[in-house]
Amino acid sequence: MRFTSILLVFLFFACSSNSNQSTAVKEAPKLERKPLTIPQFIADSAYQYIADQVKFGKRIPNTEAHVQTKDYLVDKLEKYCDRVVEQSFTAKRYDGVSLQGFNIIGSINPDSDRRLLLLAHWDSRFIADHAQDKTKVNDGVMGADDGASGVGVLIEMARMIRSAGIDVGVDILFTDLEDQGKSNDADGKSWCLGAQYWARNPHIKGYRADYGILLDMVGAKGAKFLKEGVSLTYAPELVHTVWQLANSMGYGQYFVNKTLSNGVVDDHLFINQIIGIPTIDIINKPSNSAFGPHWHTENDNMDVIDKDVIKAVGRVVTATLYRFDANYF
Repeated sequence: MRFTSILLVFLFFACSSNSNQSTAVKEAPKLERKPLTIPQFIADSAYQYIADQVKFGKRIPNTEAHVQTKDYLVDKLEKYCDRVVEQSFTAKRYDGVSLQGFNIIGSINPDSDRRLLLLAHWDSRFIADHAQDKTKVNDGVMGADDGASGVGVLIEMARMIRSAGIDVGVDILFTDLEDQGKSNDADGKSWCLGAQYWARNPHIKGYRADYGILLDMVGAKGAKFLKEGVSLTYAPELVHTVWQLANSMGYGQYFVNKTLSNGVVDDHLFINQIIGIPTIDIINKPSNSAFGPHWHTENDNMDVIDKDVIKAVGRVVTATLYRFDANYF
């Protein structure tokens, strides 16, 4: 996760028509609502999936721990999804180092037209920019929260969906090389390299999804998820749906009804801009000026992970998914 925030520029185009002419706008027919049953998301299971990733070590690209974690993630998705694609690619880090990346995509009901894209990045950062102990800057980041937490939640969701069933299509995308960018990068393009690659080269030609939900840093104690600017620009209705649902479920202490004035450079930015899937970001960013205190430090380990936060995020996203399946939006 990067510190850079982006300023959102809105372009409005006005058009006029002859007052003697009328245009009938034909709305798409609304799908009939189905009975709504929401399966139980198990936070203990998600927590274990987070711990499993951390046990491999720092998931820094071009390391053995990175490859071992990739194999683990492929194995998990193969157990719970109907189809799994491992997308291998190379990209240059901002300092010229060539990185081997792997995007991993698990699809449930791959032939369904109505689809929801769920994603999180799985790599961890190669430098601890904000390390409290400055001798540990070059040791990299464990990334229990920044990366592994979102992945753990989504693996548990895949397991749960396999058990409970669902009619719509669900694609779970684990992006790589998200957290290898340059601090204070002016345009943010040195970040989210895996998402940029996937958006230009989706695992299926012509891939579309109705909506996307990105999870990033969703497991830390005291997390605060504010309504983020890029999300509000490209998918405002989904933002309001998710935050209203979270508050109605009693999770308002995490899903705070406040807005970040700036957008965050994260995977969803490039998915919105390049492939055009309306995608929101659920991200722990308590204020415009800072992420959590463990962000990009040596302290981003299992000690910061809180099962109550994992449960809140998992249950809210699960409820959103199954409401989508039942044609509530």
